[in-house]
Amino acid sequence: MEERWVFVTGSNRGIGEKILRKFVENGYHAYAHARKCSEEFESQITALKEASGMEIVPVYFDLTDSEAMKTEMQKLIRGKKRIDVLVNNAGVIHSGLFQMTEIQTIREVFDINLFAVMELTQWALKLMVRKKKGSIVNLASIGGLDLGMGMCAYGVSKAAVAAFTKTLASELGYYGIRVNAVAPGFVDTQMGQAEEVKAERELLESRKGAFSRLARPEEIANTVYFLASDEASYVNGQVLRIDGGNRT
Repeated sequence: MEERWVFVTGSNRGIGEKILRKFVENGYHAYAHARKCSEEFESQITALKEASGMEIVPVYFDLTDSEAMKTEMQKLIRGKKRIDVLVNNAGVIHSGLFQMTEIQTIREVFDINLFAVMELTQWALKLMVRKKKGSIVNLASIGGLDLGMGMCAYGVSKAAVAAFTKTLASELGYYGIRVNAVAPGFVDTQMGQAEEVKAERELLESRKGAFSRLARPEEIANTVYFLASDEASYVNGQVLRIDGGNRT
């Protein structure tokens, strides 16, 4: 069976850690990205490698550091490595009214949530296009679909990720490369528990019903894996909500 490689950003915790685990447990070798090296992350990778028997290569760079990203991605290109699946998972959250938010803050959110996604995707495509196949899954958000107060930075950046997904899908279909996105609601992670979304989170949890809860990170990972897999071979240019049917 041909080797398969996945590249996951922000794979050291939360949704990214579950995505990494899901792919590795299903026979993928992995490039596990994190902003910086830590003993905890290295131990996590070692344990996962030993349990799965798959190769996991840690990759470290700050997503806003173009030169560091270039250095690491060129290593893969020069080594004629392969990326079959790219998961653009890493992101930051921000909540605040537009008139109370500095433009520099908005730029910083866009740098990570959108421009870093675009830049890394360009690098990964240098390997994917050679193979004329591949799958890219971006992490959008219902915050970018159900835009409202306080979403001038995070929500708008995630709306741009959804638009980027659809645009890229139309461009890359020629090469046999699919591009989709997932748009999670509130997820039980450090970001989902952030103070910025406390009111919305409490409103969700106050409702009655089986789905009046935060999503589990593995539920997002399962959907990402499906979209990247051959089971979704004709799914392209889609932004899939994962919100338990809860609408704001």
